[in-house]
Amino acid sequence: MLLFIKFLFKKHTDNKEKEAISPQASQKRSKEEVANRKGEIGEYKIDIQLDQLPKYYRYISDLLIMNPKATSGYSQIDHVVLTPYGIFVIETKNYQGTIYGGKDRKTWFVNGKFKMMNPFIQNYGHIKALASLIDARYHNRFISMVSFTKRGTFKVDMDYRKIASDELIIYDLELTEFIQRKIAVLKLQHEQPLLTQQDISHVYESFFSANITDLDTRESHIWILKTEGNRTNTTSTCIICQKPVSNKVKCYCLANKRLNGKNYCYEHQKNS
Repeated sequence: MLLFIKFLFKKHTDNKEKEAISPQASQKRSKEEVANRKGEIGEYKIDIQLDQLPKYYRYISDLLIMNPKATSGYSQIDHVVLTPYGIFVIETKNYQGTIYGGKDRKTWFVNGKFKMMNPFIQNYGHIKALASLIDARYHNRFISMVSFTKRGTFKVDMDYRKIASDELIIYDLELTEFIQRKIAVLKLQHEQPLLTQQDISHVYESFFSANITDLDTRESHIWILKTEGNRTNTTSTCIICQKPVSNKVKCYCLANKRLNGKNYCYEHQKNS
């Protein structure tokens, strides 16, 4: 009898928990799960193509490195491909709809409504962070690529599609094709490779050793970006001296468990 009562109580509790989840929350979670799944499939398609590149090329995927100028303090780079004629830094996007944008625009649009940062500005920040890890003689070897899935349609400056450009916008299925076409153009311009195999190995090791694999740091980086994306324009102040703190400092404080979600200026972070 006691077991039967416990069973009924558990069933009643489970039903209450299910009722507590609103249809809107369930729908939102479902959309997020679908988006994440599509993103994973897109990355998988990219990885398959990168595996087909010549074996003496080197590549790293999902690279997280320190970047003091970024909102979270880090840059997360989707893919870096090292070749004898250039270092390709690839930013992948998974938007559905028509992509409107141009070189002179900081903000691009999807379907004329949803705003997104110009992905080449975003990738420029990634390239600067990567450049800080290697010798200056490699700094002019970077080529910025932004990859969209076929779920999107481009309405952007056509210069981004010209193979002579060092900023290329492509569909994910064109990735290896555009890399090889770009390298073919560079071969015509330069009699000798711009990076030796020793150069490639050296740069690869520099990037690989800087990669942050700590899961807590990676989760904190993602959380800060989401927080920054949903931020308001309200001014935050240090809990001790009441001086205004920037959104970057605010996000850092919120992500730092030691600070218990309270805002501190740089000076008072040290003593808290």
